[in-house]
Amino acid sequence: MHPISPLEQALHAARALVLADLAAGEVAAADVVSMVEEAVVQRRWWVEQWPEGAEYVAGLVAQDVQDALLEAYGRWPLCPVCGSGDPHALDVEPELGPDPHWVCHKAGVKVAAVGALRSATGGTSSS
Repeated sequence: MHPISPLEQALHAARALVLADLAAGEVAAADVVSMVEEAVVQRRWWVEQWPEGAEYVAGLVAQDVQDALLEAYGRWPLCPVCGSGDPHALDVEPELGPDPHWVCHKAGVKVAAVGALRSATGGTSSS
């Protein structure tokens, strides 16, 4: 058995982090998981061309899925910090950098690391 390459490790980690955030918001339906898979496939090519960018993949996959969800369903993830006003989505920062976080620009705060939205939303389930 071959060891998993750093590129594959980065892609698998990105997939897991984004799926964790989707599950936290209870939006990990089959078609949404397919959006994650598609984003990972697209970013595999990107990171093969630029291996030094492997540490940026999680943030990029999160942004890709956010964009795909916006087209299909609407804004995601909704900001859990701002209790009033129009619902708005969090953004990934840095757009291209390591250690991506979900950020609310309205309140000017880091809400959670990509993959850790459950802790920011209270970690409660609706069951």
